[in-house]
Amino acid sequence: MRDLVDPAALVELTSALVAVDTRNPPGNEREAAGVLRDALRRWSPTWTEVEPEPGRLSLVAEIPHPDGPGDRPSLLINGHLDVVPVRAEQWSTDPFTPTLDGGRLYGRGTADMKGGVAAAIHALDVLAASGRTPAWDVVFHFVADEELGGALGTRALLDAGLVRGDACLVPEPTGLQVCVAERGLLQAELTVHGVGGHGSRPRDSVSAIEHAASVVLAVHAADFGGVEHPLLGRPSANVGTIQGGSGVNTVAESCRLGVDRRLLPGATVESALAELRERIDGSAIPGLRYDIGVLVFGEASEMDPGHPWAEQVRAALHATSGAEPATIGMSFTTDARFVRNQAGIPTVVCGPGEVAQAHTSDEMVELEQLVDAAAAYAELLCTPPPSTTG
Repeated sequence: MRDLVDPAALVELTSALVAVDTRNPPGNEREAAGVLRDALRRWSPTWTEVEPEPGRLSLVAEIPHPDGPGDRPSLLINGHLDVVPVRAEQWSTDPFTPTLDGGRLYGRGTADMKGGVAAAIHALDVLAASGRTPAWDVVFHFVADEELGGALGTRALLDAGLVRGDACLVPEPTGLQVCVAERGLLQAELTVHGVGGHGSRPRDSVSAIEHAASVVLAVHAADFGGVEHPLLGRPSANVGTIQGGSGVNTVAESCRLGVDRRLLPGATVESALAELRERIDGSAIPGLRYDIGVLVFGEASEMDPGHPWAEQVRAALHATSGAEPATIGMSFTTDARFVRNQAGIPTVVCGPGEVAQAHTSDEMVELEQLVDAAAAYAELLCTPPPSTTG
């Protein structure tokens, strides 16, 4: 399969997607629709649009099978169109003008995850060039809003009854390793309350900033205990933002902390909050008063590493590259959780690009990995699925 991949066409499609600025917020994923429709035009897909808010478009593309309708299993390929914000001054090139240099394609979204989306689309061309036909009915989900929790993307497709299939591939960047588990996410705003006063008499008042500093020490990178997961390690907490006070000469009345917790399978929003409160309250900060508000919650997800679908993905990667891919877990969360947990569909996350490139300046993907991915995906498409995918 690998010799049938057209690297130039693959770079062209990835570049066309990257050139569409879909920073989230605000997203504007609708702006990428034309590129996707053009890329799949030769396959005459049936298109379904879901747009819960203006511009926040997700597309479902059902690819007609060359043999016509039949009793075949369905393979979902889920990829998000939004990307994280950029600080252009930290980039060597314009992040939305893709640049190929030294076998690497640079630009925002090349690794996370427009390169993976392009490789999955190009796999159809590779399969056609091979003269083989798909063993599956193929359905693409091009979704909005993954970077901010997926409520306007895969969650919206789920609520519309459109997440149906026997197996799912999510081509997020894994370095073409096979990911079968990922940690969950709780993002919360913690507001610490104080008593304001004159800055010249700090001990006559209660500084919310002083108390917030103690909370940070109690929570940030703390050990939340429990059994270590073989692929996901332990839960974690990061205090990522802090805002407080009204003036340098005033004792702060309030201080807000942005807390990011990463969770193991089985954790709920209630249990994650309870553990957070336990850490804070256990620090015994005198006079501490605080509130916690949940911003985003996404549960962890996992599947059996020995599941037949995971085995099939590993076999396809080995067949096209000769390498034995590792089986991994991710410290973060993707839209795979909706497909695994709510839809009950076996889901493997596997795509070109390294996780270390996601969300960075000068984000890039190796052209060789794009080619390997397109070849492996084509191999997957034409391999009869295991009998126990559903």
